[in-house]
Amino acid sequence: MQRHFDEELKDLNQDILKMGVFAQEAIHKSIESLKNQDKALAKSVIDNDVAIDKLELIIDEKCVALIARHQPLAKDLRFITVGMKLNSELERIADIAVDIAQRVLEIVDKPLLKPLVDIPKLTVIAEDMVKMAVDAFINGDVELAKKAILSDGEADKLRNQITKELIEDYMAKDASTAPRAVQLLLIARFLERICDHATNIAEDVIYMVQAEVVKHHPEKLKGDT
Repeated sequence: MQRHFDEELKDLNQDILKMGVFAQEAIHKSIESLKNQDKALAKSVIDNDVAIDKLELIIDEKCVALIARHQPLAKDLRFITVGMKLNSELERIADIAVDIAQRVLEIVDKPLLKPLVDIPKLTVIAEDMVKMAVDAFINGDVELAKKAILSDGEADKLRNQITKELIEDYMAKDASTAPRAVQLLLIARFLERICDHATNIAEDVIYMVQAEVVKHHPEKLKGDT
């Protein structure tokens, strides 16, 4: 019975890893569509969301079935419940990538307002945080989870920098830039939200492994990484 349970947990692990890959690909493609002014790529992000939604339902059903059949305790129960929460967070991340792609379609036929420098940098942080958070879950790696959480401050700082530049250097000086600037502001905000979701995943990983709540307790993260 235990062997069968362990196999089902491995299967769940693989599905969650696949969900993480899908979410990361959606982020990457949405920003690539912005950088390359690629309408078809932006639309593909939107279209692929259907497959991600289906996988989310499959993972949730597997988690519920595992709990019902095996009535796991302690660490195994935390693994499954955190897996459900992580699944939901990843689906939301993919939804945000769709939001980005939709914003791209709003400006894809217009010249870029400015060379894209900081938004791609923020994208790299977001992608790295999601990957670290998912890998931390798969491997039960608390230190990697903490590293992901501590990266969020850099993301916030960069988002604020992007916002300041777009408002002060463009919108305030030339009102005609507002339609394009607003879309870039939203994209930066969406990327920052992805980082927030990655932080949530990483916090849940620490709870899963150590049964320790670090949310709203940043002091518990210092001195260990």
